[in-house]
Amino acid sequence: MSPIAVSRNYSIATMGADGIGPEVVDAGVQVLKKLQQLDGGFELEFEDYDWSSDTYKKTGKYIPDGGLDKLKKHDAILFGAVGAPDVPDHISLWGLRLAICQPFQQYANVRPTKIFKGTSSPLRNAEHGDLDWVIVRENSEGEYAGQGGRSHRGHPWETATEVSIFTRHSVERIMRFAFETAQKRPRKFLTVVTKSNAQRNGMVLWDEVANEIAKEYEDVKWDKMLVDAMTCRMVLDPKSLDTIVATNLHADILSDLAAALAGSIGIAPTSNLDPTRTYPSMFEPIHGSAFDITGKGVANPVATFWTAAEMLEWLGEGEAAKKMMEAVETVTERGIATKDLGGKAGTKEVTDAVCAELEVVYGGKGKKA
Repeated sequence: MSPIAVSRNYSIATMGADGIGPEVVDAGVQVLKKLQQLDGGFELEFEDYDWSSDTYKKTGKYIPDGGLDKLKKHDAILFGAVGAPDVPDHISLWGLRLAICQPFQQYANVRPTKIFKGTSSPLRNAEHGDLDWVIVRENSEGEYAGQGGRSHRGHPWETATEVSIFTRHSVERIMRFAFETAQKRPRKFLTVVTKSNAQRNGMVLWDEVANEIAKEYEDVKWDKMLVDAMTCRMVLDPKSLDTIVATNLHADILSDLAAALAGSIGIAPTSNLDPTRTYPSMFEPIHGSAFDITGKGVANPVATFWTAAEMLEWLGEGEAAKKMMEAVETVTERGIATKDLGGKAGTKEVTDAVCAELEVVYGGKGKKA
């Protein structure tokens, strides 16, 4: 009997959205198409979704009726950025990004960080290989659960509440995901970040669950840090860290600090994962819409390239993902970089250089840029 053929055709929803999002997503698609052509072992089909703040201003909605049902048919989502100067941030975030993450149960937000070859860190004596972290962010509840409200508006006693929600179910599943992530990495070491000295309910639950789940992963060493002390440790002793797990708010802040310590927020990727694979996962650079440089052709596409590589890894194309990152780091090592990394190249120059380097990686006839 002939073996059953395994399909390696993937449907990707692309959504540039706002600011530099369309620019860097277009660059990511260009590199992915080049990679697909050279690899020959898989196919990517792209469908673009023009959902953005402009859509919201025209229609009153970021996502049209039935939009999420259309997204469900894809294998993954490649997302740019959301946010516009003339739309309040809480409307844009809850109208698009969180409106996808929450119903699609993308509860594991994964943000790797490293110092790329050819780039420098603001940390003294930190070089390539010295800072190599994966931050696992709980992505479904905590401080971003959307619980709370406002009353007595306009009065001196106007009151606003923002309720942090922590359930044993969600804390257990993100903690297991974090321990499993650490288990797959060479050092097998996890740091659990909380603030349980001051937040004596939700954060104490985090501490208790961490102690319980750790017993299931005896090969993983772990420790615990308060979030304020963690910021100091990231700066003063980066080599002591490997895999990190924290709440929605804490990990959001720590991952931006991590990107800055690695050299630029313009290189940092994000994966919003549904580990059950019931829904498509969403992959996005973390740099935001950056309206100050929109349309100037200077946005750093490296975060999107790394994000795209993480997407390929999630889809099962690990070898192609490694080759993409090899090409990207070769380009940065040669100094072909945007201004945020100390270079003079624009988005197009970096993108074209990575495409040319992919030909070299795959043994083609392309010449190094």
